[in-house]
Amino acid sequence: QVQLVESGGGLVQPGESLRLSCVTSGITSRLYVIGWFRQAPGKEREDVACMARSLGSATYADSVKGRFTISRDDTKNSVYLQMNGLKSEDSGVYYCAAHPSSCWVDGMDYWGKGTRVTVSE
Repeated sequence: QVQLVESGGGLVQPGESLRLSCVTSGITSRLYVIGWFRQAPGKEREDVACMARSLGSATYADSVKGRFTISRDDTKNSVYLQMNGLKSEDSGVYYCAAHPSSCWVDGMDYWGKGTRVTVSE
């Protein structure tokens, strides 16, 4: 059974940082593209960051470039999202997801249940 479990969300003030973690099981994570996505209340789920297989390249949504960093440790079946300089518009539920070769919100094969991030004074 494939599982992706996110953690690390919480309530922070603008400008602060959070580090999200995603632990996978049931798949060989190094063979999968792993992405982070988010959904704010009343909005559609959107791409945040993706990392190609085996320490490949990372891509980011324009809204998070320079502030967020995605990384992976395949020895721990884990993918991380370091979020710095958080803004209120970063609030939402953050999901990690996996696909063998691509990374887009409507195409992932496996999803976690999400972790909530709230950025507020």
